[in-house]
Amino acid sequence: MTDTADLTATEALAAIRAGRLTATDYRDACLDRIAEREGIIHAFAWFDEAGVRRTTPAEGPLAGMPIGVKDVIDTADLPSQYGSSAWAGHRPRSDAACVAAARAAGAVVMGKTVTTEFATRHPGPTANPANPKHTPGGSSSGSAAGVGAGFFPVAFGTQTAGSIIRPAAYCGVVGFKPSYGTLHRAGMKVMSESLDTIGVMARSVADCALAMGAMSGLDYGTPDAKAPRAPRLALVMGPTADQAAPETLALIERVAEACRRAGATVTPISLPAVFAAAYEAHAYVMNMESAEALGWEMAHARAQISPVLQERMDWGRSQPRARLVEGRAAFAAARAALPGAIEGFDAVLCPAAPGEAPEGLGWTGDPAFNSLWTLLHGPCVTVPAGSGPKGLPLGVQLAGRVADDAAVLGWAAWVRAAL
Repeated sequence: MTDTADLTATEALAAIRAGRLTATDYRDACLDRIAEREGIIHAFAWFDEAGVRRTTPAEGPLAGMPIGVKDVIDTADLPSQYGSSAWAGHRPRSDAACVAAARAAGAVVMGKTVTTEFATRHPGPTANPANPKHTPGGSSSGSAAGVGAGFFPVAFGTQTAGSIIRPAAYCGVVGFKPSYGTLHRAGMKVMSESLDTIGVMARSVADCALAMGAMSGLDYGTPDAKAPRAPRLALVMGPTADQAAPETLALIERVAEACRRAGATVTPISLPAVFAAAYEAHAYVMNMESAEALGWEMAHARAQISPVLQERMDWGRSQPRARLVEGRAAFAAARAALPGAIEGFDAVLCPAAPGEAPEGLGWTGDPAFNSLWTLLHGPCVTVPAGSGPKGLPLGVQLAGRVADDAAVLGWAAWVRAAL
């Protein structure tokens, strides 16, 4: 029997509407799970149990659903500290646009989830719920771990390189980075103007569609519905193919074969050089734009910035402005080339991470298999796909063209069912 705290949002809402469960009972089950495991997982940057219990949710498609909010996204009733001591105790006056949309749809904010410093490199204390000796990934560490641990069924994440897809894979949950700009970034601590994207993590593909539809007003369909046909998938290892661990190579082969047995065509393809050029430009654009974003902190709170971030921001500021212009142009060229490169295919199948979550909490893993798909601005979703040699979760990634969000979610649900 599934523990109440482990129900997906879709399952819980169905049970509530059928009278088999109340929103309060579901919330309380999540609070009980937090009490049981937060001392090990450390998913929260700020948690106010009494405040959660006082909350009366609005009516709406997410009525009563608990949600975690990554701590680079503002909340009017909770501190927003951006993973940095430079912002300790900071209290915004308003909710970020996405949080306001979630609350308007009836969601209940359970707390602020741990982020790496300004959603960059330096990690927080969060542990992987599958094995607390391993990282949950980052930068959306607390959101991924909290969903995986049963603290809430849905959480906000943000992605600049691989900060939704990779931690979702590491923690055995579903991560969805929508097309760039789908959820408004007002009230987010933006680092990279060209890349930062707000998305969600959840226990199922259907939950991602439910949450995104409720907050954006867009129609994400019913991803778990039977598809009229099997998909045509392009298998892409990309410019970082040599970084795939043996378990990832075996995983991709196993998933491709499972999809073929279920009726899909899975065709390995190589991307043109324009995509490798865009990938190489990612670090320049990300760090140069982030150095601009942290102009105040670097000038007035440098001592409170981690050495690793100081080094990256100094490096970004030392680059000639032409590098940024050239990098943005490389991104645009790759975006323009994507439809032609995957013409005839419904979606791209690719790794979500190089391998299992690394051991230790000092490094959140490499976004080698995420940065390209982030800069292309299209939708990406990772679905759980088994476990690796150490018993840790593995996931695969589905990616697609800009605005193909509903279709990519649908094909991700198809792939998960095929597994």
